[in-house]
Amino acid sequence: MVLETEAGAQSLRLQTLLGKYIRIRVTRPLGFPLPERGTVYGMNYGELIGLYPASIRPEGAFIIGLHHPVRSLDGRVIAMVFCKDGHNFAVAAPRKSRYVIGQIRRALHFAFPPESYRLVCLYERSCGAVVFRRFGAELRFLLIKNRRSAHWGFPKGHVEDGENAEQTARREVLEETGLHIKLLPGFSCQSEYVIQGKVEKSVTIFLGETTDRQTILQEDEIEDYVWLNYNRAMQTLKFENDRSILRRAHYFMRRRDAQTL
Repeated sequence: MVLETEAGAQSLRLQTLLGKYIRIRVTRPLGFPLPERGTVYGMNYGELIGLYPASIRPEGAFIIGLHHPVRSLDGRVIAMVFCKDGHNFAVAAPRKSRYVIGQIRRALHFAFPPESYRLVCLYERSCGAVVFRRFGAELRFLLIKNRRSAHWGFPKGHVEDGENAEQTARREVLEETGLHIKLLPGFSCQSEYVIQGKVEKSVTIFLGETTDRQTILQEDEIEDYVWLNYNRAMQTLKFENDRSILRRAHYFMRRRDAQTL
């Protein structure tokens, strides 16, 4: 338990590098042999130049966004890689470049098996849905509680490479709750906010109806779920941003139902 606590604290310290500008001296350029994996470096890799406390100095840094060997880079840290074996690395990009988790994972594929590390990104793009179901004459909305949060919200998750926003929303709802949803055309909400003063997050929320009767949680990610009517759901949501999304979704549905009468 002590080791896990220390590892978590170290992870938080290293995450303070996100968004910072650093200088990297490349020691293994793009195309350099990587014999332990039987391949070559698919990115430039090097070490940080300058004085950094040991607590926030990663073992090295990968450079994304350059497709030719270089000797150095002055760039911005856009992600941290935390390997299950205890190693950690930064991912840097040229100034003003933006890469999200799917793009970074694909770039790192040559170096790490996907299940061997955790990635924390400066830029996060997620999609999800306000999910509703009809209980007789009553509409109820699905709220979930993520294990990493004490608050109720909507199912959502990171956009993967090759997905559009609607595909991500349907996949994330299915993975987190086991529910198949039909997205209602004409409704989406976009919100942008900063987490812990660092991570820049963009979220698109759609409106989805399900007729499935069984909710099956993704246990390693989701702690609990609840189906509530509109008023109870509004009272349960803590953040005004989430309440605003639900309010807009509810108004959209009322107007849509009135037009079909």
